[in-house]
Amino acid sequence: MSNARATHLTRRGILAAGGALGLGAALAACGGDDAKSGGSGEGTAAAKSGPWSFKDDRGTTVKLDKVPANIVAFTGVAAALHDYGISVKGVFGPTTTADGKPDVQAGDLDVSKVTVLGNEWGKLNIEKYAALSPDVLITTTFDDAGTLWSVPVESADKVAKLAPSVAISVYDRQLTEPLQRMWELAESLGADMKSDEIAESKKKFEAAAARLRAAAKAKPEIKVLAGSAADTVFYVSGTNFSIDLEYFKALGVNFVEPSEKAKEKSGGWFEALSWENVDKYDADIIVMDDRSSTIQPADITEATWKKLPAVKAGQVIPRSPEPILSYDKCTPLLDNLAEAIENAKKVS
Repeated sequence: MSNARATHLTRRGILAAGGALGLGAALAACGGDDAKSGGSGEGTAAAKSGPWSFKDDRGTTVKLDKVPANIVAFTGVAAALHDYGISVKGVFGPTTTADGKPDVQAGDLDVSKVTVLGNEWGKLNIEKYAALSPDVLITTTFDDAGTLWSVPVESADKVAKLAPSVAISVYDRQLTEPLQRMWELAESLGADMKSDEIAESKKKFEAAAARLRAAAKAKPEIKVLAGSAADTVFYVSGTNFSIDLEYFKALGVNFVEPSEKAKEKSGGWFEALSWENVDKYDADIIVMDDRSSTIQPADITEATWKKLPAVKAGQVIPRSPEPILSYDKCTPLLDNLAEAIENAKKVS
């Protein structure tokens, strides 16, 4: 996405939208023009005592004398690495809820055993970060400039001086690609990717993908809308750019697509509707943004929402716009959508 198209977006609108982009990404303040992501970087497995290198999706190769021990990562990335047996020292991004429980983006991460450097998007305490003596910072990138997700724009230079960074692209590609890249990264960090447990998790993902493909083929008439709720706005996501929606669409899911003209203000990610116009598009199933920064379906009080056919039929399920990139965590996303389509009634 070009800078010109992104600069008028608001942080709240971007974070609330189903195709999350983020203010840092929208401003593209941290990425170089030549940092294009090819999505096929090279991971190099290394012995724990030997040198380590990894080529990320910006085309940047990080080389260290040994495998990183002090890893700091965006919370969702830390959760994915955790599933592969890789521990991190610090995290930044949504980690715990107001009652102290793990945020949805923390997955199975033991949040009591990591240093939280910032408990919301775009927050990273530089002093705490430096105190961890980080070997590497790992996050994702939501644009083709390679902007580091959730790294504060105003602190980007300081962060860069303290440790090298690795970015896995989750922009304009199907889910399977960043899943494979996270696999390669975990393997390079010493994960045993040949373990029975990890091998089984990949098989389950592939089975879930086959199930979703079959469900979509059996019920091509079922229309699915990807939504996200904020106080005064309801966002309808297009399938472009979002790794989950692009993949589900490739499997045959029939998504509601906002018009290209309507998506222009968001750089092509979504259309923003007032609650009065939330019924603009017909849908049989609504998949709703599950992140803590958004309003969840049970808490939506708008009468126009409650009158939607899919809502009245109970055909609303969660969606994870920022999937935890492990096969274990992505399998339920496929199974849940497949089940919803299998059981859906045509209500639109």
